[in-house]
Amino acid sequence: MKVGVLTGGGDVPGLNPAIRAVVIRLLDYGHDPVGLSRGWLGLIEGIAEPLTLESVDEIVSRGGTILGSSRTNPLKRDEDLDKCLDNVRALGVDAIVAIGGEDTLSVASNLHKLGVNTVGIPKTMDNDLSETDYTLGFDSAVNVAVDAVDRLRDTAKSHDRAIVLEVMGRHAGWVALYTGIAGGADWILIPEIAPDLDEMCEHLIGARSRGKMYAIVVASEGIDLPQAEEESISVDAFGHVILRERGVGDSLAGEIESRTGFETRSAVLGHIQRGGPPTMFDRVLGTMLGLKAADMVNSGEFGKMSAVRGDRIVAADMERAVSELKTVPIELYEEAKTLFK
Repeated sequence: MKVGVLTGGGDVPGLNPAIRAVVIRLLDYGHDPVGLSRGWLGLIEGIAEPLTLESVDEIVSRGGTILGSSRTNPLKRDEDLDKCLDNVRALGVDAIVAIGGEDTLSVASNLHKLGVNTVGIPKTMDNDLSETDYTLGFDSAVNVAVDAVDRLRDTAKSHDRAIVLEVMGRHAGWVALYTGIAGGADWILIPEIAPDLDEMCEHLIGARSRGKMYAIVVASEGIDLPQAEEESISVDAFGHVILRERGVGDSLAGEIESRTGFETRSAVLGHIQRGGPPTMFDRVLGTMLGLKAADMVNSGEFGKMSAVRGDRIVAADMERAVSELKTVPIELYEEAKTLFK
């Protein structure tokens, strides 16, 4: 079989280990892997290049994706979908391994319903895909964010400041939660729970009254704060608001300073969380998910994605994985709040 491999959506560390594992296993089975450039855009434009052992052998430690990526949505326009289906036939592609998050795998799931053999690998630093315990890129992103907390604490303590760290997380607060717990933050704000700024500021004032003259607040970029109407903010090809334009970190810092009188600054990690070498966990996870995806292609288990369940890598239904986001349970957030002292 000729098998197309693509990476869609935002890049994360761990994509290259996954690509490497898919290619190596497919070659072992005697299949012919080809790379589709820049996600679904490559299929729309019919751009495919051979993937060989030589091209993937040394990429396990590299961040980003050697295939390139984009947020192209081929389901948005009928003509783009038609091009995808035409190019599947023109390129002679028998199956596609799509590595991506909710949007990328939603396309893969819909193409499967239209007769295209697709398999998915769950990739999103937000860790918000259902049917899997962890997604590729999450661990690396959190490690970068925790390092930022450690560094910001030094500055906050030196100047008796409060500092807000804005991290990625549109609908799910996994990155903020894990960063805040691992970094010992004084407060964490996640999209799943409406922010109680009064409660947060009372806590920060109380901490200062007992002698803690600085504070670290970790906030997801997707939290709901009073600010400008979002109708004027740009959206991407999948209709998602461009979150960097919301200015959550700056808005929250202003609220804290006005309510407490503490000098407050904000820092936005943004795309810094996406780059750099993958952690050990993401290198191994990407490899294991990639091997499983190639096994699924070889055995004809289409319409599914490789997934993590405990200490096992299993085949999970792709449509169920993208039908409902995996969000932070309220009880888990309440557990984290017990650490705010």
